[in-house]
Amino acid sequence: MKNYFTSFTNNQSFIYKILLFILSTGLIMYLLPKGGQFKYNFQKGKPWQYENLYAPFSFTIKKSEAAIEEEKKLIYENNIPYFEVDTSKVTASKTLFLSYLNKNDSIMGTKDINGKLIGARIIDELYTYGITNKKHSFLPDKIIYLKNGNELQEIGYNQLIYDGDIETIIISMFNEYETKTTSFLIDLLLNVLTSNVTLDSDLTTSVILARIEKINPNRGVIDKGSRIIAKGEVVEGDKFQILNSYKAVFQSQVWSKSNYNWLLLGYSLLISLVFLMLFLFMKNYRKEIFSDNNKMTFILFNVVFMVFITALVVQYDAKLVYITPLCILPLVLKAFFDARLGLFVHVLTILLLGFTVPNSFEFLFLQTIAGMVTILTVSELYKRANLFISVGQITFVYILGYFAFFIIQEGNVEMIQWDYFLYFILCGLLTLFSFPLIYIYEKIFGLVSDVSLLELSDTNSTLLKELSNKAPGTFHHSLNVANLAEAAANEIGANTMLTRVGALYHDIGKMTNPTYFTENQISSINSHDELDPKESAGIIIDHVIKGIEIAKKNKLPDRIIDFIRTHHGTSLVYYFYNKESEKIGAVNKVDFSYPGPTPFSKETAILMMADSVEAASKSLKEPTSSKLDSFVENIIDNQLNQGQFLNANITLKEIQKIKKVLKNKLNNMYHLRVEYPQ
Repeated sequence: MKNYFTSFTNNQSFIYKILLFILSTGLIMYLLPKGGQFKYNFQKGKPWQYENLYAPFSFTIKKSEAAIEEEKKLIYENNIPYFEVDTSKVTASKTLFLSYLNKNDSIMGTKDINGKLIGARIIDELYTYGITNKKHSFLPDKIIYLKNGNELQEIGYNQLIYDGDIETIIISMFNEYETKTTSFLIDLLLNVLTSNVTLDSDLTTSVILARIEKINPNRGVIDKGSRIIAKGEVVEGDKFQILNSYKAVFQSQVWSKSNYNWLLLGYSLLISLVFLMLFLFMKNYRKEIFSDNNKMTFILFNVVFMVFITALVVQYDAKLVYITPLCILPLVLKAFFDARLGLFVHVLTILLLGFTVPNSFEFLFLQTIAGMVTILTVSELYKRANLFISVGQITFVYILGYFAFFIIQEGNVEMIQWDYFLYFILCGLLTLFSFPLIYIYEKIFGLVSDVSLLELSDTNSTLLKELSNKAPGTFHHSLNVANLAEAAANEIGANTMLTRVGALYHDIGKMTNPTYFTENQISSINSHDELDPKESAGIIIDHVIKGIEIAKKNKLPDRIIDFIRTHHGTSLVYYFYNKESEKIGAVNKVDFSYPGPTPFSKETAILMMADSVEAASKSLKEPTSSKLDSFVENIIDNQLNQGQFLNANITLKEIQKIKKVLKNKLNNMYHLRVEYPQ
């Protein structure tokens, strides 16, 4: 039992990665659509590249979306609207008219019976079909249904009377008759006549929807054994629609209960293969990231998160897939790691998305190009203008790529879908969300980006101000080392910002006992004169441990703490080691050695070289250019011989470049010139 527990403890990191692999594969499996994959790849406007294709079974030809939309349009255009008529208003208007006449006999007079008859006749004529109070956009000769209870009457729309035209109509009617009280009757009719016909929108709409539902999505049948398309034939028109119909039926037949498990196995193998490539890449080329479970979790979380967002968008509306800001992925990974890793993970992610998006080839092409543009254009992310410029370039590439694909497929730009351009612009705007997302990731996963490094490089920060107050000599030394290390990092293509920040904080542990370090001693009295060499060495070595404690207390990122931990590697405190050796003879080197570890990156190796060279250069008396050159060579060669750079991924060629930079920078610091022969 004890052996099993020990084995589990020793392999804990490996077991975690296996669980992470399985979990990621399972989540992607859950998110991807459940359907069989069509075994032929074809594009509209392109020749059929396979052998003659014959129908393995009978299937119906689906109508294209454009054809169905055209049928819907015709239904709307040819639809007969329904109008509701209220006959009770006719009776009410007549009753009201006669009532007013009886009350105004003095005006009408008993002899003007003709006027009363004319008024009643006009009411009957105006209400023949009815009066409406609203003008609609129908053509005058548009056929409409007039609904009176359960009875329907088919009339022309122009047979309805618009209440705005009533006065003109009444006046023209009175011109045909003679009456003594025309003006009175006109006013009276205008007061009693009201609209009694309204458009029944609910009934009209329900009839339209019912007819749309009855649209047959099929337009024919392909019999089993019939040739669908011949080799070399261009995929367009009917052929394109027939192939799409065959593809839809094929996928629906493949994904059935009988072969459900086989399809799941196929999907799981493909998804596992993608993640296996990622793990192998990390293991072979990014060992420091692969060994960090937190960073591996972060990378896989981002992959699953992007697949999740895209799957949601596709499920809602596949046309909106280009709104998904997939370029956030390489942006974020480049901010925390490097460009090569960001592009590799981005390509693997869009390969996974090829299972779920429509027009997968077009999607993969556009997203791959956009990812490359993201990696190539975004530099120094902490400069806000760079991100906006990059987003503009990404959006332009999307638009240009889509435009080119459309021309290839359609042969013209007449039917181009302009709404896709809006989608690309929205995608670009959403990509700007990478800035706050980077900040969130820093807090959740404890990572550090160039934006945070820029904040840490501010010498007015609380910790660096404390260093300058308590140990001014160490602060000045750190500034010099930062300048040297930054120049060296820039020369070999290392992370300059990370190197500079690491150099600024590498000696913060000296704040605890500043006077025990030469650069902070302002008098001729040396604090070490009264101490035993072993005790003095302990104080010197202890500044690394104290520095780590101070850094953690002030919540500095782990990547910065790595510089504090490794800047002396496992080297000896030579002065006190030699002093102790002269005093007692045989000395245990462990008591005079830094605990390590040795540098394990280019940046930490650069800091070790720059720190040693800058500190030791202060001991040179009357420095000359040749002295400094040999001085730099000796110090770095000595570190190399001690094996201090064995764990750092740095080459001898790069070390030679660093030596050259350090020599030039030291010569400039001491204002030296090359010595010419007399």
